[in-house]
Amino acid sequence: MSKIEEMLKRLCPEGVERVSLGDVCTIKNGSDYKSLGKGDYPVYGSGGIMTHVDAYVYNKPSVLLPRKGSIEKRFYVEGPFWTVDTIYYTVINEKRISPKYLYYVVTTLNMSRFNKAGGVPSLTQGDWTRQLVSLPPRPVQDEIVKALDAMDAAVKALEEERAVRQEQFEAVREKEMIECCSTNVERISLAEMGE
Repeated sequence: MSKIEEMLKRLCPEGVERVSLGDVCTIKNGSDYKSLGKGDYPVYGSGGIMTHVDAYVYNKPSVLLPRKGSIEKRFYVEGPFWTVDTIYYTVINEKRISPKYLYYVVTTLNMSRFNKAGGVPSLTQGDWTRQLVSLPPRPVQDEIVKALDAMDAAVKALEEERAVRQEQFEAVREKEMIECCSTNVERISLAEMGE
């Protein structure tokens, strides 16, 4: 039995409470940033960071939920940020739910089934606030976050290693092709090789 399973058995023997997203956070609209000056605070849209400005809309941990466009992307933000009207931000009741746990939970929700638009995908605040999420006791939430953060860090390390290996492969391939093609080797056209 894993540590999380043991904690669940001990702390919630009757099962884990299910609550709506609206019970643990308030979902707020983003707004236009174009009147703001350049600065250090990231501006998020549903696709990610768009630019940086000199003001922020919120400065506590938040989970950013898409409203329009890339509706399957969700973001976890700890520092001050601004959001545009294609993405919602959350004011989280941290007495009930860990912000990072909330992030991991909402990444499992398949929201495409609630798409309201024919062209550009679109979701409403109501679509989000009605979603049910599991709410284990806070120590269990913290243990889940710890485990998932460790796995996320391992995946990122593997991705970075793969990128380094890909660069090495491309450099060796280029070097070998240059050396091969610069020697006295018979050259033929692609047409001579076949159709």
